[in-house]
Amino acid sequence: MKEHQLQVRVRYSETDQMGVVYHGNYLPYFEIGRVEWLRNHGISYKSMEENGIALPIVNININYKKPARYDDLLTVRTKFKNQSSVKIEFECKIENENGELLTTADFVLVFVDIKTGKPTLPPENIKAILHKIEQIEN
Repeated sequence: MKEHQLQVRVRYSETDQMGVVYHGNYLPYFEIGRVEWLRNHGISYKSMEENGIALPIVNININYKKPARYDDLLTVRTKFKNQSSVKIEFECKIENENGELLTTADFVLVFVDIKTGKPTLPPENIKAILHKIEQIEN
């Protein structure tokens, strides 16, 4: 399954004086979505780091369409787009309880060797999981 979804409730501390989610607080929502997408597919971020691999973001494109507000129950949808060489790409959406699209984002992340700080191919077990997902969906 290429898409994973989870729900997050907007906390008061994530909003400004108008009760609107501060723009920088969408990034943690998207991060939770990506980490849980990986976990849902048997890829532990913690285990990956323990094995010397990090997955930093190298490109983000966010489009804010409508505001999220204090106490809204948000659905964060994370969809795997593709993986090529050292890169993995995700497409993400946040919707409110009424299904209204609030924010979209595209992320490009790169597998990096923690010791050298240089891009590296993903471990074979991760490549196999991602390849299987691509085959099932295509």
